[in-house]
Amino acid sequence: MADLAVLTAIIEPEARALGFDLVRVKLFGGEGDRTLQVMAERPDTRQLNIDDCADLSRRISDRLDELEEAGRDPIPEAYRLEVSSPGIDRPLTRLKDFADWQGHEARITLAEKIDGRKQFKGDLAGVEGDVIAITDGHGLTHQIAFATIEDAKLVITNRLIAATKPLSVEGADEFEAEEQD
Repeated sequence: MADLAVLTAIIEPEARALGFDLVRVKLFGGEGDRTLQVMAERPDTRQLNIDDCADLSRRISDRLDELEEAGRDPIPEAYRLEVSSPGIDRPLTRLKDFADWQGHEARITLAEKIDGRKQFKGDLAGVEGDVIAITDGHGLTHQIAFATIEDAKLVITNRLIAATKPLSVEGADEFEAEEQD
């Protein structure tokens, strides 16, 4: 399977050239069903619109095609390219994500158990150095080293929905009218 660090090093400059921050590069699926997932965002909105996704997808495709033609294909098997905004229940992949979304509920899964636990769910309570604080439903605050996190994402709550404004609601009126018919 392809090396994610190599893919990230290829994709990140393409995202930055468009003014986007790279959120995640992930390769998943089995043989014949492989997907290269790229999530990016505009720093000012934390989202991408459909045109942004299309622009980034073309840049990544062109760059990967160049590498393939040069005999340096980083993904030798067939795959699908999926480019998207992180979404409302976004993955938390960078220390800055944990700081930016402080006060919102998150679910964190560790690579290995700490104090008999591998999962933590609660409100993000801050970042100090490379340690994330999360306060669980019992009011206990846990300190988790960023390097020990396997997966983390926001949990959809009314508070998160209220804090996340869509870039555009164009067409929403039409959709609501169809639903009422």
